[in-house]
Amino acid sequence: MDEVYRLQADVLKTLSNPKRLEIVHLLANGPCEVSKLAEDLGITQPNVSQHLAVMRAAGVVEAERDGREVRYRLSDPEIIVACETMRGVLVRRLSRISKAASRTPADVVAARASASGSTTPPTHRS
Repeated sequence: MDEVYRLQADVLKTLSNPKRLEIVHLLANGPCEVSKLAEDLGITQPNVSQHLAVMRAAGVVEAERDGREVRYRLSDPEIIVACETMRGVLVRRLSRISKAASRTPADVVAARASASGSTTPPTHRS
């Protein structure tokens, strides 16, 4: 197996947590302290620290110390591009599902009729 696939799988596993994705989006704005991330996410500092430790081990984030404060940042700015690309795919998918779910039976019949070139709805034979 290609080593890059294994590394990619590790990063994707790390990013499979919704809070970690939120952290990525917050860090896309620039380096941030754990306390600020906790406040923005509405979770405890120890919980944010645990998420950051997992993300750091996977190479998603890096830490930089400033006195007593530790600021975290994305290890590569392209990480947010990858996340936004996937988010766009999902938003478009949900939009298609929503449109399909809102169609009435009459809409479905009309779409089938227009696709087959028929101008009248099909009749059922007994």
